[in-house]
Amino acid sequence: MGASFVAHVLFLLCFFATTFSFFLKAESNVSCNEKDKQALLNFKQGLSDPFGVLSSWSDQEDCSTWDEVVYDNKTGQVTKLHLNYWGFGGEISGSLLQLEHLNYLDLSGNDFNRTPIPTFLGSMASLTHLDLRWSNFSGHIPHQLGHLSNLRYLDLAGNYYLYVDNFHWMSNLSSIQYLDLSNSRHQSEVGWLQIMSTFPSLSTLFVSDCELVNLNPPLGFINFTSLQYLDLSGNLFSHEIPNWFSNLTTSLLHLDLSGNSLRGEIPPSIFNSQKLESLYLDSNKLIGKIPESLGQPKHLTYLHMYGALPHCWKYWQSLTHLDLGSNDISGRIPYSIGSLVALQSLHLQNNRISGDIPSSLKKCSNLSLIDIGENPLSVAIPPWIGEMTSLTILRLSSNGFKGHIPLQICQLSSLIVLDLANNRLWGHIPNCLKNISAMTIPTPRLEAQSPYFILYRGTYVENLKFVPKGVELEYEENLGFVKIIDLSSNNLSGPIPSEISVLSKLCFLNLSRNQLIGKIPEKIGIMKKLESIDLSQNHLSGEIPLNLSSLTFLSHLNLSYNNLSGKIPLGTQLQTFDALSYIGNPQLCGNPLPRNCIIREESQNRTSIGKTEEDSNNYNFYIGMGVGFAVGFWAICGVLFFNWNWRHAYFRFLDDMKDWVYVTTVLNVNWLLEKLRSCHL
Repeated sequence: MGASFVAHVLFLLCFFATTFSFFLKAESNVSCNEKDKQALLNFKQGLSDPFGVLSSWSDQEDCSTWDEVVYDNKTGQVTKLHLNYWGFGGEISGSLLQLEHLNYLDLSGNDFNRTPIPTFLGSMASLTHLDLRWSNFSGHIPHQLGHLSNLRYLDLAGNYYLYVDNFHWMSNLSSIQYLDLSNSRHQSEVGWLQIMSTFPSLSTLFVSDCELVNLNPPLGFINFTSLQYLDLSGNLFSHEIPNWFSNLTTSLLHLDLSGNSLRGEIPPSIFNSQKLESLYLDSNKLIGKIPESLGQPKHLTYLHMYGALPHCWKYWQSLTHLDLGSNDISGRIPYSIGSLVALQSLHLQNNRISGDIPSSLKKCSNLSLIDIGENPLSVAIPPWIGEMTSLTILRLSSNGFKGHIPLQICQLSSLIVLDLANNRLWGHIPNCLKNISAMTIPTPRLEAQSPYFILYRGTYVENLKFVPKGVELEYEENLGFVKIIDLSSNNLSGPIPSEISVLSKLCFLNLSRNQLIGKIPEKIGIMKKLESIDLSQNHLSGEIPLNLSSLTFLSHLNLSYNNLSGKIPLGTQLQTFDALSYIGNPQLCGNPLPRNCIIREESQNRTSIGKTEEDSNNYNFYIGMGVGFAVGFWAICGVLFFNWNWRHAYFRFLDDMKDWVYVTTVLNVNWLLEKLRSCHL
């Protein structure tokens, strides 16, 4: 009875579940609205579609199956269009107005060939998200966009031919939360601060590279109550930092005032925000010291500033990225820098910092990047640096470092960039560089991107400058994939260690302007990822390894001013480089050098072959003559020795021959004498 009851209950549950799922499926299969479908087909007609992205948009298919289209499965109305970064061009049709429920429109990353932004977009009252960045629009930003009272997200960045003639139309954007007008020109600045500060929900404001000249409001009080991200970088501000920034203390997370001409001292009030995570004040004309109140923001993670190094590092336990590069900072690196236990990247390059690197820095166990290049340190590279096993990038170039390269550097197995160029290092290149395992394995894409991320739209992208191909290059988002060893412009001696060929994923190798001797390692050709090799201005000798011509990625090669000899190996790569890549090697010949070694080689080959053949013929001749003489001599002598008749006949023949020769000689002499007498008579 109990079992039967349970069976009935299970049957009823399965029945209701099946029925319910059937109705859900029926409800979810609502077709796309026919009016919206026709509107999209008309919109498609005006667009150029170079990659055929909209090929699924056809009259035979329901628009619920179309690519880049999102519709409401309950009403069948189209609600979102994701048409970003597909290279669309042409004309934006007014048929979009028929999409009455469209709330999300993304046309970013396309090319509309400097056409104006359509004014009818201001009539699409349902829009909450409008993204037109980097789409090559021009003209003035239409005031009609101010009618979009429901708009929460507006991005017009990267359209360099857009301009704003006034800001009053923005006052109706009462729901705006995200506003990016970067890279547009602002012909009128009147009231822009007052208008934008009235938006109650505005949390992100990017107005970088807009040629703005004034941050001081002419009237009223500035108070961005909800602002979290403020980017005013790359403008033309040339005054002091205004006091109204002190009103942003309740919510501000990110502030970027870099790349202007701001003057005066840094106001302490700018650091009153306890939530501040990133601060960019670099590339200005600020003076004075970094205020001690900088220690108040407990969550500061990104710091790009000018000024002298403070000693209050212990207050910044959350700081992950510190950039004080390209300042006029002098003095020593304070020992208290070791208090930055969360630090991941440290930029102190291009200053006037002296002294040594404090050993307390090894306490920063999360540190993955150190850039202290271009400072007059003039000390030895500390051996304890090998204890910083999280390091992936170590740049200590142009510091005047002395002594050997410490062997402890080989313990940095995660290192992908080692730049010790332009110092006064001497001794041999360590063989143990082969232990840097990160240069022997490919870098996963996610791993390559995660540690290196300049604060832009809330994301940090690390950037560094190197000279891997004879020119200064700056790496940003691809930094994680670049693997570099640069030991150039030192006094390193001895041979290039053959073990360096183990670093099979190395991209750039620069050992130029040293005192290196010996041959180029024979196995250098197995380093298939090499894009640049510079071994110039050393004392290397011998021939260029043949397998060097098999490096298909090689785009820069400099072997000039060594003592290399022989012929430049033939291949698809080595002949594509300029002769300057090989100049200064007197014994080197072959394309692309003007010294042609083919004739010399052929002549030598012919001489060698001729001499070999002649020696072979002479040798055979003498062997044959010797053998023939021996055979003939012993054949005759043997017969004469063993046969009496032959011996008797042979010696009689000799006697007769002797007599004949004697008689003939006497007769000829007498005849000659008679002739001479008759001539005298």
